[in-house]
Amino acid sequence: MKALIAMSGGVDSSVAALLTQKYGYECIGCTMKLHEDPEAIKENTHTCCTVEDVEDARSVAFKLGMPFYVFNFKDGFKEKIIDKFIFAYENGLTPNPCIDCNRFMKFDKLFERAQVLGCDHIVTGHYARIVQKEGRYALLKAPDETKDQSYVLYSLTQEQLSHVLFPIGDLTKTETRKIAEENGFINSHKPDSQDICFVPNGKYADVIKDFTGKEYPEGDFVYKDGTVLGKHKGIIRYTRGQRKGLGLASEEPLYVLRVDPETNNVYLGREKDLYSDRLTAGDFNWTSGVAPKGSISCKAKVRYRQKEQPCTARVMDNGNVEVVFDEPQRAITPGQACVLYDGDEVLGGGTILPDEV
Repeated sequence: MKALIAMSGGVDSSVAALLTQKYGYECIGCTMKLHEDPEAIKENTHTCCTVEDVEDARSVAFKLGMPFYVFNFKDGFKEKIIDKFIFAYENGLTPNPCIDCNRFMKFDKLFERAQVLGCDHIVTGHYARIVQKEGRYALLKAPDETKDQSYVLYSLTQEQLSHVLFPIGDLTKTETRKIAEENGFINSHKPDSQDICFVPNGKYADVIKDFTGKEYPEGDFVYKDGTVLGKHKGIIRYTRGQRKGLGLASEEPLYVLRVDPETNNVYLGREKDLYSDRLTAGDFNWTSGVAPKGSISCKAKVRYRQKEQPCTARVMDNGNVEVVFDEPQRAITPGQACVLYDGDEVLGGGTILPDEV
């Protein structure tokens, strides 16, 4: 059996490569070349995909005696990830490009390359698990909830789950680093990447302006009662729940409630106005391959680090999913992912749609 190891240069994918090799697979290591942003390729940034990352991945592959390739996926990355990221902010949404990267790069384009190389499996360093259950494949949370990455993997299909391996899914981060250290990996104590790879300084608006060459016009900050409170600096700079960077003086804290691209208004309110008990999610993937009939009781999370919350989910006639929470949730943000869980199992997920107004 042959396996293609997606190696980011970090400790997680390096240990995943080692364990896969120990399982008896013939392994090929690879790193995806996704962009050529001059800031992002500097060493010592907090992103993945730097020059240093490629060399760290190559070093581990060499140490393990496996072939190593760098695949140029820059064109696909711009179309599927960067352009979608920009479109979302221009339309009042808050995207999650890391989810899209997993979906369209790791488990789409990389699958195509694996087939060309005759590989049976793709291996990544995600903290999640795949088990066979009742004649199908189930995606499960990692036991270490502080590192669990199942939220960003909800788009995996049954076909993909049958060909994916997550060798470190049962480990803690401490255990992963210990294995790397014991095997002399150069990246055993390398910090985790934190920023989006093409936004290394965290300044989303500046990156969007650089890519598009556009200037985004000022508009009105509008209180929920219609009162104009001042001017904003362009809608791409704001997201639901945001408090910092508004530049307004007020007697009480103000938060972004909604970004309206049609009027170029940013609507503000108090923190209590951020709470809602329902959402609608589109582009929904059920990991079992079959959508449930009627309503189901489950749990959901609407952001990566949130604890799953009890809810009822219902598939609508158009395939979208309505989720009603037992208790109101803070800052449910259009463009982010809503992922449903039954205990440790990921039932599926989709993109939170804008509120109907």
